[in-house]
Amino acid sequence: MEISRVGVVGLGTMGSGIAQVCVQAGLEVVGREVTSELGEKARSRIDHYLSRGVEKGRLTQDEKEAALGRLCLVTDLTEVASCQLVIEAAFEDLEVKRGLFAELAAAVAPDAILATNTSALSVTEIAASTESPQRVVGMHFFNPAPVLPLVEVIRTAQTSDEVFDAAYAFAQRIGKEPVACNDTPGFIVNRILIPLLNDCVRVLDEARVAPEDVDRAMRFGANWPIGPCALIDLIGIDVHVHASEALHAALGPSLPRRGYAATRTARALAWRRCELAAGAGFCPA
Repeated sequence: MEISRVGVVGLGTMGSGIAQVCVQAGLEVVGREVTSELGEKARSRIDHYLSRGVEKGRLTQDEKEAALGRLCLVTDLTEVASCQLVIEAAFEDLEVKRGLFAELAAAVAPDAILATNTSALSVTEIAASTESPQRVVGMHFFNPAPVLPLVEVIRTAQTSDEVFDAAYAFAQRIGKEPVACNDTPGFIVNRILIPLLNDCVRVLDEARVAPEDVDRAMRFGANWPIGPCALIDLIGIDVHVHASEALHAALGPSLPRRGYAATRTARALAWRRCELAAGAGFCPA
């Protein structure tokens, strides 16, 4: 299938980043938000990051304007009907995503691909809300999407080979580094990373060390490019807690407590979030 127009449903941090990647790759993008105000906020965010690219010499002013010109903002979900690929990047709530996919399946062409950017939910359960689960695939971009090259391309037991191959090729086309994965809790990166970050949070309390020292230890002792506490701040505390709880719900009872028991981590994160100034994280800005 030739993909020339992409729908992006949900234009928050992840959705606007995905939309930016697509317009910079020369694709027409139909970006859908629930209100015009949220849509314009996303356009401003994309404009800001493209302008920074111009300032740094990564693209010209003409290229920036051309990219923005390929972005069309809508509030009506049915206006993605002409897209060959729709990427859902809505809030990480299973019922929200299932509702969207049921509507999308009825709106787009029968051969259009439906992708979810979920980082923690079951792609299989999302696909079950449609009458054609064979055309549903996971495409998990990483934040910030215009910067991080990885895309986990997730196949369910029902995903057709044609749909999976098309999604994988699309990720390559827009300059990403795709990896193939079956629909298992946490996929690849979060299955490994979330338990590790949770243990790093436990160390703050058990070893009585400062977040900055945990970060320095991992940067200078394990050659991490960013410390675990700074990484949680980048991901977002709320996002990390949600992903931890989803992974623990799926795998916790059958795996070692320290690896996957997210409850204590969630409490520690919530406590620190409330203790610090609004919008702050572990590490000072």
